[in-house]
Amino acid sequence: MNYNFAFFGSDEFSIIVLQQLLTTGLVPSLCITQPDKPKGRKLVLTPTPLKEFCLAHDIPVITPEVLDKDEIIAPKSAQGGEVAYDFFVVASYGKIIKQNILDIPTHGCLNVHPSLLPLLRGASPIETAILNDMKKTGVTIMLMDALMDHGPILMQMPHTFTEWPNTKKEVHDTLATLGGNMLAETIPKFMNSEIEAIQQDHTQATFTKMIHKEDGRISLEDTDYTTYLKYLALTPWPGLFFFIEKQNRQIRVKIESAHFDTNLGFVIDSVVPEGKSTMSFESFRNGYLK
Repeated sequence: MNYNFAFFGSDEFSIIVLQQLLTTGLVPSLCITQPDKPKGRKLVLTPTPLKEFCLAHDIPVITPEVLDKDEIIAPKSAQGGEVAYDFFVVASYGKIIKQNILDIPTHGCLNVHPSLLPLLRGASPIETAILNDMKKTGVTIMLMDALMDHGPILMQMPHTFTEWPNTKKEVHDTLATLGGNMLAETIPKFMNSEIEAIQQDHTQATFTKMIHKEDGRISLEDTDYTTYLKYLALTPWPGLFFFIEKQNRQIRVKIESAHFDTNLGFVIDSVVPEGKSTMSFESFRNGYLK
């Protein structure tokens, strides 16, 4: 399986998928990830997790601000000619890939998407599955086209979580591992024309949205269980928070840890009041709410 392909990704999801490929001897000629971004209070320029992984494993990686065809095809083969890519793999890259880039590889672009398409298209399928209490979800390997999560399906596998609800990391890691294994199985069959791409039923499509910081604000209209699902889906980022008024000013309080009790409902264990360190919710209640 000596395929020449490029891998697009950015976060831990893409690393898990790539690791599954590497274990089966599928090594990309090039990885493309997002540019380094300022992080933390000191705004230190920080590479994506995928870039760090590639540097540690001697895999060529580029971080274009804007995807450029020449930059992707620039790497030369051992014989000195341009690399002719068989296909691209996209797994949690996080940026729109335009048609002129999708047209580069001979056999198109394969995408790993953590949902049973056409359900949960878009940027936050894992978070949305948890928020919607969907213990049955899955992974789709699809051929990309110019529209978001719209292309024909090559392989799809449902997954039902036996323990539910789960944290975002648990759902994320499970589906990423499943997706990587599926991709490693799909690629040789796809390249040997043993898989027929099946068009999605676009009339059944549902869509997710980008997650923003404000989405973590607790609503008094939510039930305890809904709030718990929100906590699981949005931790660690953006995290859940609420506001209290103290000394005539609004104080933002982040929920650091919590759990669900069948008798007590949503139970907050620890919080981080604005400008303070982590404290137990009991200490916070005694110091701020009395």
